[in-house]
Amino acid sequence: MSAWVFDLDNTLYPPQMQLFPQIETRMTRFVMEALGVSRAEADHLRKIYWRDHGTTLAGLMAEHDLDPDPFLLDVHDISFDVLSPDPALRDAIRALPGRRVVYTNGTAPYAVRVIEARGLSGLFDAVYGIEHAGYAPKPREDAFEAVFAADGLDRARAAMFEDDPRNLAIPHAMGLRTVHVAPDPAPAPHIHHHTDDLGGFLSQLV
Repeated sequence: MSAWVFDLDNTLYPPQMQLFPQIETRMTRFVMEALGVSRAEADHLRKIYWRDHGTTLAGLMAEHDLDPDPFLLDVHDISFDVLSPDPALRDAIRALPGRRVVYTNGTAPYAVRVIEARGLSGLFDAVYGIEHAGYAPKPREDAFEAVFAADGLDRARAAMFEDDPRNLAIPHAMGLRTVHVAPDPAPAPHIHHHTDDLGGFLSQLV
């Protein structure tokens, strides 16, 4: 492999660290205030937007012509105290040959803060956020096309690591190796490998 593409949330940190639930809470509140709906209705709409558009933000943009930047600033204004450094993961990523990239549906500045809190600063050659895909989210093909083209990714010699199985379908179709990172496997033809221990999995590769 000449390139390694990592998702961020619930991938470069384990879901039990409970960082992303803070974002979900803020997204629900933002929807409530922006659309003037109840919490129950906001949660319902978020599920629909996630299903039909890929993310809450994509749904708000498509259905309500929402300006993405205030949303992104608001929902990522969270505490990073729940995260802790992972020396084993750092060593495993540092040992990988080739280009190392982070690609998230969050913003790049948010990703940098997560990377810092996990003790992984200085390991990645590039950090791409949803802004680099023109606010198109994974799992949309045009989002992957935009980021991979910007990075000059050699897709036939690259691997992608993701916690959301649906976000691995397009990379698989593009020729990447795919690794599902989650507590439980989700067997599918577009998933080559599963692991519940990213650092351990990577250490076996090198």
